[in-house]
Amino acid sequence: MSVIDLSWWQLSLAAGLVLALAVCTHIARLQLSRSLVIAALRTAIQLTLVGLVLETLFAVGTLLWIGLLAMAMLLFAGQQVAARQKYRLRGGWSFAIGTLSMLVSAFSITILSLAVLIGPTPWYQPQYSIPLLGMLLGNTMTGVALSLDRLTESMRRSRDIIENRLMLGQTWQLASLEFRRDAMRAGMMPTINSMAAAGIVFLPGMMTGQILSGTSPTIAVKYQILILFAIASGTGFGTFLAVALASRQMFDKRERLRTDRLIKNA
Repeated sequence: MSVIDLSWWQLSLAAGLVLALAVCTHIARLQLSRSLVIAALRTAIQLTLVGLVLETLFAVGTLLWIGLLAMAMLLFAGQQVAARQKYRLRGGWSFAIGTLSMLVSAFSITILSLAVLIGPTPWYQPQYSIPLLGMLLGNTMTGVALSLDRLTESMRRSRDIIENRLMLGQTWQLASLEFRRDAMRAGMMPTINSMAAAGIVFLPGMMTGQILSGTSPTIAVKYQILILFAIASGTGFGTFLAVALASRQMFDKRERLRTDRLIKNA
C-alpha cells in the first residue's frame, strides 16, 4: 500500500482551521488566540527543522551523531522539567535531578528495547532509535515534571504538618511519605490513563501512523504494546528516581525540612 503524500495547500487548509479557531477565541475574549497561534507556528517550524535533521541523520546513520542528538533532546527536556515547576530547588538541582532521572530511565529502557526486544542492525539504527527515544523521553519528561511540581508545592504548603511529624520522632522518609506518594501518583497518572484507554477510547499515535503508512494492523498493534510498556517503565522509573532525589534534597542531614531551598519560578 502506497502512502498518500500531502501537498502544501492541504497543510495550509489545516493551518486555516487553527487560525479560524484563534479568531473565534479572540472574538469570545477567551485570551487563547495568541497562545494558539504561537503554538501552531512553533509546531510547524520545529517539526520542519526536525524533518530536515532526521533526513540528514538517516543518511549518515552514525552512532556519534545519533548520540549528539539524543544528548540535545535530553538537555532540552531537563530544562523543560525545571521550567514547568511552580517552585523549584535552588542551584540547578531541579534541572540536575530531572535530567539524571530521564537519562537513567528513558535511555536505559530505549537501549534495552533496541538491543534485546526489537533488534535492528545495527542496534542504534536511527529509524528505530530516534522515534523510540523521543516517545520515551517525552512521556518521562511529563511524568517527572508533574511529580516534582506536586512534591515541592505540597511539601511547601504542608510544612507545618511535616515539621510536627518530625518533632514527634518520625524519620524524614515517614514524615514525607504521603507527599511522595501523591507526587508519584501525579507523575504516573497520564501514563496509566493512556494505557487504560488505549484501543477503546483512542488509537495511540504510533499505531495510527504505522497503519496510515501501510503497515499491517497486527504488526502495528505489537509495536504499540511494546511502546506503551516501555513508556510505562521509563516514566515509572524516572518518576520514582526524581521523587526520591528531590525529596531527599528537601531535608538536610539533621532531617530538618528545608523549604528555603525552594524558589518560585518567574
